[in-house]
Amino acid sequence: MKRTILILALAICTIGSQNAIAATATTAKPAAKPAATSTSKASTKSKATHSGGADFGLKRIGGALSMVGPEDIDATFGFGAFADLGTVAPNIGLEARLDYWSQSESTFGFDTSVRDITLGARAKYYIPVDHPNLRPFVGAGLGMHFLNAEVEIPTGPGTSTTADDSETRVGLDFGGGVRTSVSPVLDFHAEGWYGIVSDVNQFSLRVGMSYRLGL
Repeated sequence: MKRTILILALAICTIGSQNAIAATATTAKPAAKPAATSTSKASTKSKATHSGGADFGLKRIGGALSMVGPEDIDATFGFGAFADLGTVAPNIGLEARLDYWSQSESTFGFDTSVRDITLGARAKYYIPVDHPNLRPFVGAGLGMHFLNAEVEIPTGPGTSTTADDSETRVGLDFGGGVRTSVSPVLDFHAEGWYGIVSDVNQFSLRVGMSYRLGL
């Protein structure tokens, strides 16, 4: 690099013309301006695209514990996993989820158990607030509920028979909650949801933590 600079300096000294140097500088300056303008335009275009509000992609993954109150069944605990899929419009986020709960009861000598595995998605509208780390929301979603019910029927002293039935039903969810940051990579979630599912309507309170990806 130093050798190249030395050769250029000797060439300029040989020419010995201040006008040539000034003309070269004058010619170089206009060439630099379009490049800066082009860069500025590209930057402006990038900012305009980003400000559109849509930023779809896997942003967070998390786990949750829930208290579930199914219709005509005692409340029980459940657990699940979820994925934040970013935004599809300004202030509207999309979440995929997988949840599970089960409950067993004994009534009139019959032991019954019900379980529900749900695979679904929810859209959340984040309400703008002044607090930067607090994101309240309301939302709605759809879920596929894979339900199973099992009944153990006594048939005699020390003997029994079991009957079970499985169904898949579509459910509609309504709810809301809040998300808040507890560290640069961890968010805390507190939510309440009501699921409309044929014969198994259910209300759930859910708390969870999510890990922010891509940092």
